[in-house]
Amino acid sequence: MGICDSNVALLRRATTAWSGLQGTNAIRQIAALPYRGSENGAVSVLLVTSRESKRWVVPKGNHSGSGSPHLAAAREASEEAGVLGAMCPIPLGQYRYRKRRKTGASLMFDVDVYPLAVSHELTDWKEAGERTRRWFSLSEAAEMVDEPDLAQLIRSFNAAEFSKAAKRQSIFSMVAQKSKVSPMFAWFQRLLPKTGDFFELFEAHSRSIVAGADALGRLFRNGGARDEHIREINEREHDADEIIRETLQTVRRTFLTPFDRGAITSLIGAMDDAIDEMQSAANAVDLYDITEFEPEMTDMVGIVIDSARVMSEAIPLLRDLSANGGRLHELTERLVRMESHADEVHRAGLKSAYLRHSGEPSGAMAFIVKREIYKHLERIVDSFEDIANEIDGLVIDHA
Repeated sequence: MGICDSNVALLRRATTAWSGLQGTNAIRQIAALPYRGSENGAVSVLLVTSRESKRWVVPKGNHSGSGSPHLAAAREASEEAGVLGAMCPIPLGQYRYRKRRKTGASLMFDVDVYPLAVSHELTDWKEAGERTRRWFSLSEAAEMVDEPDLAQLIRSFNAAEFSKAAKRQSIFSMVAQKSKVSPMFAWFQRLLPKTGDFFELFEAHSRSIVAGADALGRLFRNGGARDEHIREINEREHDADEIIRETLQTVRRTFLTPFDRGAITSLIGAMDDAIDEMQSAANAVDLYDITEFEPEMTDMVGIVIDSARVMSEAIPLLRDLSANGGRLHELTERLVRMESHADEVHRAGLKSAYLRHSGEPSGAMAFIVKREIYKHLERIVDSFEDIANEIDGLVIDHA
């Protein structure tokens, strides 16, 4: 069984176990999984110590039932870990644990975990004197927490082993190593038709999208430095344009391509649509001088950021479709689910804006401006669904 197959089996067993537990009356909680990415694509997560036992946990707490659960999770992250950022309103998953209360009772808790893309770390926060916070790699964080389901959830979060699985040697490189004729083989390989490194271009473009999404999250946080965030989004879009131009040139001059040429241009085109719409949203914010954003807008931006994260994990897996087909299907399925949820948020936001401004003298103009912002945010998420569809097509054709 390959790396991807074993992880898929683990996730399925966890899902089955979770489904079997749904009938019990466990206490429900919400949690945040604060994360950040690096320029090389590595992801780290933030854990905090519990107040009493000082073991490593994710920021979590009870949800009163009033208000959105993901916003409650964001408050827990702010109070317990001192981090702010864009919270995706769609839970990453759930885990279960048992806790002994001061009364002596040992009770079961079900926890919904929401991914939080951290953009700011506070130097002083509510529980700073009671907890320690620390950044860990995914594998380290999974080892530090006590709950098996949570550890598995962390490992599946842009797991590094999938990126390693995606890196495979070419048949020519393996033959050269086995035969010990590397110098002579290098001369022979130079005579072969050029194949083009499309995977590097895909991954470079995905990094531009992730960076653009992060900047969009900072822009929609109602914070300062608005012009800087808009400028960064425009710069990231320019970087992506350079990459797509190189990709199209490489398609024209390459003899052997890893996929059908149409599939390559369709995939990179869908990716470029995502960063283009991010730029359009940022420019609309600049044009209409918007400084405050509706809750539904920030929710949609949270979905955009998490969609970018999921996409950034999927793209390197294209290097080996046969080994990574199962994992790619899981990731594209999540992208499609997030797009469906974003449609609901979009409709709710438009309705709320209409009801709020319908009786105002200048309400029509205010509604038109907000509808323009919602339109671009919806198109960003739609682009991620298009990327998912393109990837699914590659898996069907080549896995």
